[in-house]
Amino acid sequence: MTTVLAVANQKGGVAKTTTVASLGAALSALGQRVLLVDLDPQGCLTFSLGHNPDRLDKSVHDVLVGDTKVREVLIEAGEGLTLMPATIDLAGAEAMLLMKPGREYTLKRALATVADDFDVVIVDCPPSLGVLTLNGLTAADSVLVPLQCETLAHRGVGQLLRTVDEIKQITNPDLDLLGALPTLYDSRTTHSRDVLADVSDRYDLPVLAPPIPRTVRFAEASASGSTVLAGRKNKGADAYRELAENLLASWTKGTPLPTLD
Repeated sequence: MTTVLAVANQKGGVAKTTTVASLGAALSALGQRVLLVDLDPQGCLTFSLGHNPDRLDKSVHDVLVGDTKVREVLIEAGEGLTLMPATIDLAGAEAMLLMKPGREYTLKRALATVADDFDVVIVDCPPSLGVLTLNGLTAADSVLVPLQCETLAHRGVGQLLRTVDEIKQITNPDLDLLGALPTLYDSRTTHSRDVLADVSDRYDLPVLAPPIPRTVRFAEASASGSTVLAGRKNKGADAYRELAENLLASWTKGTPLPTLD
């Protein structure tokens, strides 16, 4: 069975796209057939994996609002990854989808057509709670919330959790909230630990291990059109590899996901 994971947080700058790309590469290295879906009109995932959104003829936009088949828009993204890219055209998809019956299920129906081709689908939701994010959450089996370890990190978390609850009540009752993934983590400071403790207490939200450390390698990888797993060894790559192993064990064996104490 294909596992669909949505990565969502309507607050920007939380390493959401980095998490999608790096986790996808780590799962691919574990032998999984991985499809990444860029639902962000800014096309950050598409760009970070070495493709210029302005030069693409077809994208996820054509799948969601037109008659284009999923396989017609898929492109190779290196490191064993397949990408359903985004372009700026996706910015107009919100209004167009509002006119469609069953609009929240559009992505779910599209992904069903390629379910046999992939083991894992990771959806990079846009930094908003509009129709595109609702599509990502409706299509997903589970949702992961990247959360930067900085002041005011919890802003918007409550709203996202309410949206997840509404999705579970209306369009996707089986959606599993995995928890918050700490990003931009600096183990040398008590501030990072305090932020995570606040989020855990305030929202009763599991905080997953391992935390993703702050490293310049993330910016370097995006600029080179690859993921942080490519190139020299670094702590960020090791953390995403460990997270991928934990997720795969949870999906295949039912092993509980490790959390921070």
